[in-house]
Amino acid sequence: MKLVIVSGLSGAGKTVALKQYEDLGYYCIDNLPLGLLGPLSLRALKNVRYRRLAVGMDARASPREIEQFPRTLSRWRTRGVDVQVVFLTAHDEAILRRYGETRRTHPLTGDGLSLIGAIRRERTLLESIAELADVTIDTSSLNLHELREAIRARMPERSAGLSLILMSFGYRNGLPEGADFVFDVRCLPNPHWSAELRPLDGRAAAVAAFLEKTPDVQNLLRDILGFLQAWLPRFQNQDRAYVTVAVGCTGGQHRSVYIVETLAAALRERYPSVVVTHKELT
Repeated sequence: MKLVIVSGLSGAGKTVALKQYEDLGYYCIDNLPLGLLGPLSLRALKNVRYRRLAVGMDARASPREIEQFPRTLSRWRTRGVDVQVVFLTAHDEAILRRYGETRRTHPLTGDGLSLIGAIRRERTLLESIAELADVTIDTSSLNLHELREAIRARMPERSAGLSLILMSFGYRNGLPEGADFVFDVRCLPNPHWSAELRPLDGRAAAVAAFLEKTPDVQNLLRDILGFLQAWLPRFQNQDRAYVTVAVGCTGGQHRSVYIVETLAAALRERYPSVVVTHKELT
């Protein structure tokens, strides 16, 4: 079982961090009382759905629960639970600015306590958790996307952050909706004009052999693959969950299908979740 405790100052980005863990396949619960986490973690050991669990914990917990956190953490690890504590912090000025922008109420304000007083009180309350953190991230200068990338960069699951969809289509039926990149391969030789190849599609070995005889096919493939290998990581770093790449020829049966299948074979090692779809063959 993998258990991540996401803690830190209110306004430092815990909600964003939990969303990132959720995108990476964790079952996420915010503000779960520590008293309930023990039974839940035991159940998670037996239920595959909860084998990766991320729990948010902050100053909304009772002082007694926070005080007992070091003892609770030690008990989980003794039971063999793989626990990581992630603590998010930020300068007072950054948190004040964020509360000013969102106009939300700090959970510790009240009883005559000002916002800056609540922030400083929270630092003191969470000190015992901060000292036990495996990962501490200062979010003072990070925007939302940079924080998500900071979380992803510290996780072995970071390579699963981008789902790549490769789609072939036929221009005669119009451009597909939702494509991020569109490549036109109508400049390549068309197997349609061969009576033997016309009934086949781009997945057939005979069609591949026909296309591979022309140097332009390999040149175009190299250029498209080089573009994607260079720029897809940039999109992933900017917090994109999905990228759709469409490749079109006249009818969507031969050339575009072959190009998509070849690209998928080359990219699948880097993007295990790549999805191939042939619009005109379904």
